[in-house]
Amino acid sequence: MIMIKTKRKTCCYSIMTRLRFLIVLISMFFTAEAFAQQPLPHGMIFGTKPDTAGAMDASRLRGYMDKKKRITTAIKGKVLKVNAEKGGWFEIDAGKNQPVAAHFKDFNVVLPAEIKGRTVIVNGVAVRSFLADDNQHFAGDTVSYKADAKLRRRISFEVKGLMVYQ
Repeated sequence: MIMIKTKRKTCCYSIMTRLRFLIVLISMFFTAEAFAQQPLPHGMIFGTKPDTAGAMDASRLRGYMDKKKRITTAIKGKVLKVNAEKGGWFEIDAGKNQPVAAHFKDFNVVLPAEIKGRTVIVNGVAVRSFLADDNQHFAGDTVSYKADAKLRRRISFEVKGLMVYQ
């Protein structure tokens, strides 16, 4: 038996192929729209809700701590970078090229990377610590020590709650 293709069957096949392609294209468009990441809205909270009334600027934190090693406070600052999303490890700009390293007390908090560059209010415990210079060696090394090795002061912040401010 010999099959002869007519113009009519070829035309229908072509239209059906185009319709299938169009349906697949439209469904892919709506799927992409559904999974597109939305910007973080103002007032979004991670962890517990921080106290926004007494929040001080992050650049004033070093002066506010003075000689204290540990204080509980709320600060407002710009997020420089998110180091790890799981556990909420990030850095806040404290001015003078000295960031404040912050992490959530509750490790189950997942902080999105889109928070970079946003102003946030965080509530928690600020701890001042000293870090030895990178040139410091262990005892027993034969390397000569430098007298100009300085201790770097670092402030870390254990966050209980974070709110996206701007």
